[in-house]
Amino acid sequence: MKILVAHNRYLYRGGEDTVVDAEVNLLRQRGHQVWVYSRDNTEIQYLTSIKAAKTTFWSRQTVQELQKIHQQFSPDLIHAHNTFPLISPSLYGVAQKLRIPVVQTLHNFRLVCPQAMLLREGKHCEDCVGKLPWRAVVHRCYRQSLPQTALTSTMLVLQRMRGVWHQQISRFIVLNQLCREIFARGGLPLDKLRIKPNFVESLQEPQWQHRRGGLFIGRLSTEKGIEVLINALDRLPDQMIDVFGKGPLQALVEASPRLRYGGFQSTAVLRQKLNEAAYLVMPSTGVESFGLVAIEAFACGTPVIATRHGGLRELIHHGQNGLLVPPNDANALASAIAYAESHPDHMRDMGMAARKDYLASYTPERNYQQLIQIYHEAVDSAPLPLTTNLTHAETRDSRQ
Repeated sequence: MKILVAHNRYLYRGGEDTVVDAEVNLLRQRGHQVWVYSRDNTEIQYLTSIKAAKTTFWSRQTVQELQKIHQQFSPDLIHAHNTFPLISPSLYGVAQKLRIPVVQTLHNFRLVCPQAMLLREGKHCEDCVGKLPWRAVVHRCYRQSLPQTALTSTMLVLQRMRGVWHQQISRFIVLNQLCREIFARGGLPLDKLRIKPNFVESLQEPQWQHRRGGLFIGRLSTEKGIEVLINALDRLPDQMIDVFGKGPLQALVEASPRLRYGGFQSTAVLRQKLNEAAYLVMPSTGVESFGLVAIEAFACGTPVIATRHGGLRELIHHGQNGLLVPPNDANALASAIAYAESHPDHMRDMGMAARKDYLASYTPERNYQQLIQIYHEAVDSAPLPLTTNLTHAETRDSRQ
């Protein structure tokens, strides 16, 4: 297949960006031709507020660039990841005009929640799921801004009214059963929702001896539970946690006497840290649609202490491959960390179980099988392209 991958990169590199890069490499390693069309949120600083607002609804630049790519590359399929805000829904319009099937991965809950994480004032919220998102505007859910929340909400409503999700996208990829249920309640076509988790590549066998201490890896922000972690450690005066990442709460992390800040590190460095740690801490207050760093930990044989909601409760089985605690509960998180420190043998057993879970479900090989099946479904369900280098019979044969 010739695949056009479209992704709007974030200001702070995170799990979505990592997944996109990994999937592109996965496809190329298996012989597919892949063209990556990306835009970066650093572009926003060069746009006027009016221009940025217009781009959220429709990007002339995206249209022009995609048309040029089509002339040079003629993709069989477009795999869209994040399109907000610079790529915009104009991608779907171009694809429909050129009769190119689109697969859309839903990394977060943007299509049913303007804030994208089902989070309001630090608590789980589904008030806008399946409804007009006026409540998000009232509560200024997106960046605590009335204009930006209104803009995002209006964009979502217009796309629903235009039937984009039903008519212009062939298949949606969701990361687990919970996401599938939420998006179905939000109005997306259930028959187009396919579950495919994320994956990571494991380059070495874990070592089980001499593991010590805990790690936090991720964006340093409220929804990742940084404040909850700090409050939990205040109850454990002799305990330290190593923190790696960057984000708006970096100064708070650096000021905490219970956190050792290691900055933003490469994947190789983080893998080594995970191989040396007794456990990973994921105290997210926002609903994680998946939790890629948990799978990174599983690949390294490291159990995870995480919040019992969102995608994390599907990944982590309490007492088997990690520990689960209620969201926003510093006391429970402190108790879980104390247990991990005082029961190294049990944590090692849970790490071995986590490694088995990784090998069963989250390897590149397993993921490729799932991904290519979804691609074939999307191509087979789409109308024939306006121009093609293959005869109809050759196209049919290539799909088999």
